[in-house]
Amino acid sequence: MALVINTNIASLIAQRNLSVTNSQLKISVQRLSSGYRVNSASDDAAGLARADQLRSQSRMIQAAMRNANDGISAMEISDKAAEQITNILTRMSELAASASQGTLDDSTRSYYNDEYKKLIDEIERIAQSTEFGGKKLLNGSVSNLSLFIGFKNDSNHKLTVSLNSLTLTALGFNASSLKSISTQARALSALGRISSALKTVNDARAIYGATSNRLSAALSNLQVTFTNFQAAESRIRDADFAYETAVFTRNQIMVQAGVSVLAQANFLPQVALTLLGG
Repeated sequence: MALVINTNIASLIAQRNLSVTNSQLKISVQRLSSGYRVNSASDDAAGLARADQLRSQSRMIQAAMRNANDGISAMEISDKAAEQITNILTRMSELAASASQGTLDDSTRSYYNDEYKKLIDEIERIAQSTEFGGKKLLNGSVSNLSLFIGFKNDSNHKLTVSLNSLTLTALGFNASSLKSISTQARALSALGRISSALKTVNDARAIYGATSNRLSAALSNLQVTFTNFQAAESRIRDADFAYETAVFTRNQIMVQAGVSVLAQANFLPQVALTLLGG
């Protein structure tokens, strides 16, 4: 091998290798400081695309979980309102039964009738005022609620919730004669209507309860799915600190060794001075 001083081949080789190891060290520092194995597309283009897709789907699942919780809230509000209507109807049946007694005169029966009419009005008020998210739940203006509980636009990621009307008309109290127990005949007629109304309310509550249970099951499934999607993204995107620490240590030693070797390579041309008697 020729001894030259204008071009230091050994130094150039040492510089190139030091540049490579220094770049690798920077990558190790970036991964350890960020906690991510994939910090840019150049790290793993395919992995980044998959990780971003999983992250997007995870975000949609989180929104779906909130949607399911909103649906459960709507069902619970509807059920509690229906429960109050049931209590009112039960009291109305008690009043109607008392007013149907033949020994009462109309004046005495009017005491029962006053409370009965106020309870009738309260049923309508509850039906008209019960709402969630701006949607009336019991007055029949909204017959179905469509809930998005997934991350795709298909029927399996949507759930339709039925809402039964519990207004006086829906309960069969649309006739004026049923809104009063001022006479024995009206009181007896009201008893039959109240019994049918209670069945209507109970049917609605059964739907609310079943829907709430279904939404709870869907929510549990979404929570499991979200956890699995997060785990899948983590396997792609997150840095393995045990591995990255080992790589960092190796690269750190390689840089230190490269600097030392470069210093030695830069010294090599000085050997030519010995030929000049230096």
